[in-house]
Amino acid sequence: MDIFLDIVFRLDEYLSMIAHDYGIYAYIIIFITIFCETGLVITPFLPGDSLVFLTGVLAAKGDLDLWVIFFMIPTAAVVGDNVNYRIGYLLRHKIARNEKITFIKKEHLEKTNKFFEKHGGKTIIIARFVPIVRTFTPFVSGVAQMPYLRFLLYSIAGAFIWVTTFLFAGYFLGEIPFFMEYFSLIIVAILLLSFTPIMIIVLKKLFKI
Repeated sequence: MDIFLDIVFRLDEYLSMIAHDYGIYAYIIIFITIFCETGLVITPFLPGDSLVFLTGVLAAKGDLDLWVIFFMIPTAAVVGDNVNYRIGYLLRHKIARNEKITFIKKEHLEKTNKFFEKHGGKTIIIARFVPIVRTFTPFVSGVAQMPYLRFLLYSIAGAFIWVTTFLFAGYFLGEIPFFMEYFSLIIVAILLLSFTPIMIIVLKKLFKI
């Protein structure tokens, strides 16, 4: 637990160190993390919003190339979406029969289904800003056999809107000394805000609001 907290509070230092010492490996780590967080239903706990925001800060400091990141992260997200969509499509018959699938939590699936019922196809874009739901949305799209071209267009649009929002927020704020002084606390705040929608759903379910 102490190691986890240390990584959270010093995430910028760790990634900056990797960028300085290993160069291209920092980009590979970012790509794989975003891909897994989006493309594998077993890794919804990986950082998404905070990582994109952090890459913007590091780009402002000159540790990472802004435009490489701007196109690389959406690519990782869209590729992840496509893998997740395909997994959902292949498992659709088991889901339809309510068979238990070891690596999928039923409550996560139910939350994502509620998002789909409320927002339709736009869920793919909206879910980009909601952890866990972001991971399960392409999977549910595959299960529901959403027309692939429609899914792909929503996925690309959502990825670029998401990355533009957090990447450039980090980039411009990263040049403000006051912001950098409290950077670790701001990263924690982003993590908490990201999980707020999920916590609201959980609390409503617990207290039957």
